[in-house]
Amino acid sequence: MPSEQIGKYEIEYAGVQLANSENWGAHVAIFGPSTNPMHRTPLFPEQRVSIESEFPSREAAEAEARKVALSMIE
Repeated sequence: MPSEQIGKYEIEYAGVQLANSENWGAHVAIFGPSTNPMHRTPLFPEQRVSIESEFPSREAAEAEARKVALSMIE
């Protein structure tokens, strides 16, 4: 799962193949800062976003997931 540190947030995003389909769904998890470097504080647990959309490739789903995550932390 690709991840990225943006400001104080750590974002994980992924394309996950949908059951019984050749299409992909966009998944996001967002973590906030923690006083313990061995622990992440989940702010938005991993879940599918843009649920009305299916994507033809993992890369397209990951791009959508990243876009949604960025809009959530703005």
